[in-house]
Amino acid sequence: MSGSQNQYGQNEKSSQEAHIHQHSRDNLAWPVTQRPVQDSNHRMRNPFTNSIQLLRVTFVTMALVALIMSTRRAPVAAEDTAKTSVPVLIELFTSEGCSSCPPADDLLARLDTQPLPGVHAIVLSEHVTYWNQDGWHDPFSLDAITDRQRQYGSRFNLNDVFTPQAVIDGAAQVVGSDAGKLGQAITKAAAAPKSDLAIANAQWSNGAMQFTVKGNANPDANLFAALAEDSEQISVLHGENGGHTLHHVAVVRTLEQLGKASADAKSPMSGKTLSLHLSKDVAKETTPLRLVVFLADRHNGHVLAVAEQTIPRS
Repeated sequence: MSGSQNQYGQNEKSSQEAHIHQHSRDNLAWPVTQRPVQDSNHRMRNPFTNSIQLLRVTFVTMALVALIMSTRRAPVAAEDTAKTSVPVLIELFTSEGCSSCPPADDLLARLDTQPLPGVHAIVLSEHVTYWNQDGWHDPFSLDAITDRQRQYGSRFNLNDVFTPQAVIDGAAQVVGSDAGKLGQAITKAAAAPKSDLAIANAQWSNGAMQFTVKGNANPDANLFAALAEDSEQISVLHGENGGHTLHHVAVVRTLEQLGKASADAKSPMSGKTLSLHLSKDVAKETTPLRLVVFLADRHNGHVLAVAEQTIPRS
């Protein structure tokens, strides 16, 4: 096997396939990629774009299948699987304006439906805003998501943010289309113990999601909650993905920090009813919603517990 490929048949240069957002907006430099930033952001605008993207999706698919097959175990009952699977939060920072992102979106969707053995993959597609000036305004992009990615950039000591970027349990980050490294990071995260966390009494009411959470109090952790569209499909008209129909899963429409997970009566862990609100336009949609809640260490951002529940629209 050539030294330029890893055991999953994926070229090791895939770590440089991420699009870098830099320019004058952040006045920052990317320390890894040796190509000029302008070339990195526009190198796929040529007559072979469709073929290149198709090959990338094919390689990502083959790599993920190889990863799953290489770690397969004997079949177990569904109930036993639910008891033994460890929840792992996978956040994908992506954009519809980034031509390197569709393979990562596809990989996230496959992890959502074909999880690794022993892993309950809880995925979130988080769309950033800084690609909106390059020909296509991503309708799912949120300023809060861009801010969240920049916070991760500081925690991981990165000089700049990029897409597609996958963050695993808040503790590791990889290029979102690198199936091999992503699988390794997920497996490693699943080996770490998680605290119990559960969602109760979740219901859709008057444009808001109301629910309670149950779990162990932890004064060093913050509780976060996200509402995500179960799936979305968009025909992109302009920009680097112009002319393509893109598919997304678990598209975040709001993500909020609800407070410290302490034991006092004011804590969101006290059993009181919590609410997440959506904009009026989003509230009118009919796609089922995923409610994802997680505890994150307030010092380093590592995810200590995570749970999800899909709620149909009323």
